[in-house]
Amino acid sequence: MCGRFVSARKRLELLEEFAVERDLVPAARDPDYADYNVAPTKRIYAVLDHVDEGKPQRELRLVRWGLVPSWAKNAAGGARLINARAETVAVKPAFRGAFAKRRCIIPADGYYEWQAAPAGTKAKQPFYIYRTDGGILAFAGIYELWRDGSLPDDEQEWLWTASIITTDATDEIGRIHDRTPMVIPTEGWADWLDPANKDKDLLMATMRPATSSGTASGAGGLISYPVSTAVNSVRNNGADLIAPMRDGSPGAPDDAERPSLF
Repeated sequence: MCGRFVSARKRLELLEEFAVERDLVPAARDPDYADYNVAPTKRIYAVLDHVDEGKPQRELRLVRWGLVPSWAKNAAGGARLINARAETVAVKPAFRGAFAKRRCIIPADGYYEWQAAPAGTKAKQPFYIYRTDGGILAFAGIYELWRDGSLPDDEQEWLWTASIITTDATDEIGRIHDRTPMVIPTEGWADWLDPANKDKDLLMATMRPATSSGTASGAGGLISYPVSTAVNSVRNNGADLIAPMRDGSPGAPDDAERPSLF
């Protein structure tokens, strides 16, 4: 699964990277905002194509991480639906409607996974995983709109939520965790985001596993290394969370080996 990730790029960089036509991020959001410990239920960036007056336009907006199906009685279950399995996303009731016409890209600089604890120990070891060329990870996502039907019409507001699509990790990343995010290569962005695209086979083929080989994740592929268990707490944030551990000792980041994101 993908349960934590890093979103450190400036908003202007995202607008340029994805050729966004409409910036719908609230003005109150700091344009230089960086989050090194994105957790479920936080508001995250999403890139999507929205049809306005018959013409699709590329948008950047904030959505809540954890999909709430449009038919849900309440929004409480969204925190459990942060990931959708690629194997069932097109047919599972909670996700199939969004997969059919509400697909998005969730940009990330990297993400965290936890490796099972060795025998005789209790704590899982967190790893930071990112593109070796410093490029952005364009996670394959789906989004949904939900509104509370118990509120009067004049008080109702749409809640935008999203999930990241994952698949089996079969390469070196799989030694850390058995699931990996799906990504959308640059040449597939238009097909993936087009809400009029109903070609299921094409959509499934557009998604690629984030792997160490670099065939889909970026020219340099992915690299991983252990980081401090400080990332385990959602209260912790900052660039220190992605610093490699010194000599493999938990909680001892080595500033000299900190990767460059940009």
